[in-house]
Amino acid sequence: MMQRGLFRRGALLAQQAAVESSLPPMISPLQPRLDRSMSSLTIPPPACMLRPLEVPFRYLFGPGPSNVPPRILAAGARPIIGHLHPEMYEIMNDIKKGIQYAFQTQNNMTIAMSGSGHAAMECAIFNTVEPGESVLVAVNGIWGERVAEIAERMGASVHTMVKAPGGVFTNEEIEKALAKHKPVLFFLTHGESSAGLAHPVDGIGDLCRKHNTLFLVDTVASLGAAPIFMDQQNIDILYTGSQKALNAPPGTAPISFNERACQKMFTRKTKPVSYLLDMSHLSNYWGNDGKPARLGTVSDLQAFCTGLISKTSWKHHKEVAEYLWTGLEDLGLKLFIREKDLRLPSVTTIAIPQGYNWREILQYIMKHHQMEMTGGLGPSINMVIRVGLMGYNCQKRNADLALAALADALRNCKKSKA
Repeated sequence: MMQRGLFRRGALLAQQAAVESSLPPMISPLQPRLDRSMSSLTIPPPACMLRPLEVPFRYLFGPGPSNVPPRILAAGARPIIGHLHPEMYEIMNDIKKGIQYAFQTQNNMTIAMSGSGHAAMECAIFNTVEPGESVLVAVNGIWGERVAEIAERMGASVHTMVKAPGGVFTNEEIEKALAKHKPVLFFLTHGESSAGLAHPVDGIGDLCRKHNTLFLVDTVASLGAAPIFMDQQNIDILYTGSQKALNAPPGTAPISFNERACQKMFTRKTKPVSYLLDMSHLSNYWGNDGKPARLGTVSDLQAFCTGLISKTSWKHHKEVAEYLWTGLEDLGLKLFIREKDLRLPSVTTIAIPQGYNWREILQYIMKHHQMEMTGGLGPSINMVIRVGLMGYNCQKRNADLALAALADALRNCKKSKA
């Protein structure tokens, strides 16, 4: 009886298996709902996304970004590792040491943010200024204008010192404004790329300490191309960007705060207006608070780390810039910053040649030479043409290419009779 029962059960199982094999695959209760959702899609995949990405080669001889060496591009394509892996901690530690060297500082609160120089700019202001506090901004180009607007948006009482693009503020003018407005923060652009100016910094940090003011300096266009000494020059907060003289792709923004800045930053009464840019979190991500709960954009940091150790120098940038300046003058062009010592080595500004349309010149150079140069920015629009040779691009042969392209454009672009 038992054997006959097992046989009947086996036959039934075999029959059931045969039936099931003829049916469609078993689906979950959610499958009909998913199928209905898929069938309700009305926007098809865009054809452009089905094509391989193609990016043309261009000579990036504008104010940034600059061309990146193949070795550094390859670093960004290395395998992804987790942001909490020991190897990533080591990379971030190396980056911190590299930034300290580039900034010439021993500040512990030194990090590389994910974002452009604008991110570091906002981070500096949001963390050290509270609503209603006085801020003094030196405006002689686009970046002072940006800082003034950012500070106004977060509720600061903003005061500006304003000069025409390329104008220089004397230490006497700065001290007078510090005494009048009693700001908690004073901002100055070291490398004003919109005008091609390298602003003197010596002595300003001393004045800020005298008036109990934090000294914030923007070096996005100048770091690696012109001398800056954060500790020696008593700069309280310094930031830059990765995409210019530092040889790295855009997307990383180094910033450093000294002890004075940290004291103001971490004893504030209100929280910073931005969670993302809150240094109480960012310092933790970088292990600056002794608690290594780190987080970062892995590929960007790998490329940036490689860029930090590439060889560029202030002397080399100055030599190539002077070579370019001589060539421009030989073409009959006038440099916008007349005083040689005030010219930014990384970004040269040319006064728009009389009778020419600067847009036509730049369009001609892009079309016939695959070369990017740009016009002015902000208050320097319609005043200058900007040529940037920095980092990997800072070579005399590139200066020759830029000069040949400008000479060709001047020959072939229409010139008005006026």
